[in-house]
Amino acid sequence: MSTPGTPVVERSDALHRYEIRIDGELAGFTEYLGLDGQRVFYHTLVEEAFAGRGLAGQLVQEALTDVRAAGKRIVPVCPYVAKFLIKHDEFADMTDEVTPEVKDWLRTRLR
Repeated sequence: MSTPGTPVVERSDALHRYEIRIDGELAGFTEYLGLDGQRVFYHTLVEEAFAGRGLAGQLVQEALTDVRAAGKRIVPVCPYVAKFLIKHDEFADMTDEVTPEVKDWLRTRLR
């Protein structure tokens, strides 16, 4: 159980995203789609009311930790996730390159 004001990160399989909530209120999310044992992260958002608290970093950290626990790999199409990975090389061993093929596949899926 969390204490009031403590951010909680959960995976929402139905929405293909990880969500971060504070006191039950959605503060942000990072979206992904699955591709052959990978989670392709393509969008991260923190609501304006929650900006400046480091929530995006916490969200992505916990999401990538969950991906590792699931035995999957990550593809950082999302600029925020890509930037996060530059500073967090502990995830380098499970990161795959963003290729033109992945970008084309993602565009097709998001139409």
